[in-house]
Amino acid sequence: MTLHESGSPAADDFGEAATGPVGAVSWETAERVAGWVSGRARMPAPYRPDLLQAELAELTAQAEELVAESTGLRSAAGPARARVTDRAGWVAANVASFQRLLGPHLERLDPSQLVGSNAALARLTGPLATAGRAATGAQMGVVLGWLSTRVLGQYDLLLTEEAADEQDLVYFVGPNVVTLERQHGFEPREFRLWLALHEVTHRCQFTAIPWMRDYFVSLVEEGLGSLEPDPTRLAEALRRMTDQIRAGRNPLEDNGALGLVASPEQLEGLHRIQALMSLLEGHGDVTMDRAGAADIPSAAQFSAVLRQRRKQAHGLSRVLQQLIGIEAKLRQYEEGERFIAAVERVGGPELLDNAWRGPEWLPSLEEIRDPSGWISRIGAAATLVP
Repeated sequence: MTLHESGSPAADDFGEAATGPVGAVSWETAERVAGWVSGRARMPAPYRPDLLQAELAELTAQAEELVAESTGLRSAAGPARARVTDRAGWVAANVASFQRLLGPHLERLDPSQLVGSNAALARLTGPLATAGRAATGAQMGVVLGWLSTRVLGQYDLLLTEEAADEQDLVYFVGPNVVTLERQHGFEPREFRLWLALHEVTHRCQFTAIPWMRDYFVSLVEEGLGSLEPDPTRLAEALRRMTDQIRAGRNPLEDNGALGLVASPEQLEGLHRIQALMSLLEGHGDVTMDRAGAADIPSAAQFSAVLRQRRKQAHGLSRVLQQLIGIEAKLRQYEEGERFIAAVERVGGPELLDNAWRGPEWLPSLEEIRDPSGWISRIGAAATLVP
């Protein structure tokens, strides 16, 4: 990547050849900008990714056994594979995942595809469309670059027939893991096992529960499939945002910027995704503490530090979290844990296990926030279904 002496990307780095791929996002620009943003974060010294890879491969296998014993979920996709990556590698993996999932839908939003057979309009739109794709890619790159300096681990669930070796991986962002360990004086092996428990739990949720992955992808596909390049939607979003501010509410609090431009139908789909993710994230947090209780004496310390870390964004970082919906995601952890605690107080883990029977057994967002509704509905249904 060409850089100015000031250290910022050169202007022509954001361009895209006129014959380049269509779509609403320049993925190459997104990856370049993200690489520049993430590259400004310090690397821990010394840092040995080869040693970290060997240890996390071992700990991921151990975590898989602990999760299976604790939850009864055992992956049908074979052993989990750990991959230690740097920040740029995490960005590249996520750009590839986004392309697989979002690319076909975002192509419909490409302005150059909306001009039909009008050749003159196409010639005018071409340069503007290219600039628009680059700008959108740059915005996505800033978000991914910032996230890459904070993410510790991630499970990549987006499976396709292509590049199978690069999918179904449990990622660990090595520089971030080591930096946090040193910053808080964590015992490294304990902390790494604790992280592995959370990510392996997510992998089990999607590979041990037969319907889960397809259902999750269908929710995302349904939401993206209804996106339309409707210029009136932005005006309506601005009106709703103004109304909420006047009412003393933060318009970005629940769903980020996406919630502002979503139609009522899309918002309903977004709430289904939020409910599912609250359940899965809460289950991941509960499992990482429960499954590792005997092997990780410092789990309570790790949990306390990460909970505080999630809430520490201020200023521009706080605004960014709200815009991209991270604050809504942080509430997913809390609401999911409260839901699971309420369910298990009534019927233990056995009652919670009903959630894995099928999509119709999942809690709605309203039930996540008021578990008594799900307990009543599912408790009655469970007596009728063997």
